[in-house]
Amino acid sequence: MKKIFTSLCIIMLCIHIHPVQSLADVAGLTKCQNSPAFTKRLNNSVKKLETRLAKYTPDTPPAIALQKQIEKTKSRFDKYAKSGILCGTDGLPHLITDGRWNHAGEFMTPGILFIYITGWIGWVGRGYLQDISQTNKPTEKEIILDVPLALKYSLSGFTWPLAAIKELTSGKLIASNQDITISPR
Repeated sequence: MKKIFTSLCIIMLCIHIHPVQSLADVAGLTKCQNSPAFTKRLNNSVKKLETRLAKYTPDTPPAIALQKQIEKTKSRFDKYAKSGILCGTDGLPHLITDGRWNHAGEFMTPGILFIYITGWIGWVGRGYLQDISQTNKPTEKEIILDVPLALKYSLSGFTWPLAAIKELTSGKLIASNQDITISPR
């Protein structure tokens, strides 16, 4: 009887609960291309650069550098506007990291890239330390790097996820229980 009652309650909840539609995508944020604060921030940035540009005669190195900076600023703001990123009332872009797939590119791609690069660095360091531990002066090679050996590991480290899986399945990645010291307390 309890199972039937629970099932009926779940079905009723599923039928009667409608997802709330909101005009803003997330918590009062609007698309940057529609945000007046974002446009104001763009105009202020360009205006400051144009004020500095007016102090120099055209075709001088500072004037050319400022003109390039103005173009880069407009390009950067244009990329934000076209990307669909959301801006707050301050006119600054905000990244949404709540797991929605339509915002996955804002956090997941850089996050996965970060994990890959840090894993590469860690795997290369681990391999280097394991290799130098077999030499007669490992502490010296930790302080003064053996550059050819370090480069060898650095260049081969890009396949670290596959190497880690291989070592995990072979049992070389994880230390055995006998190798781990336990406190006598």
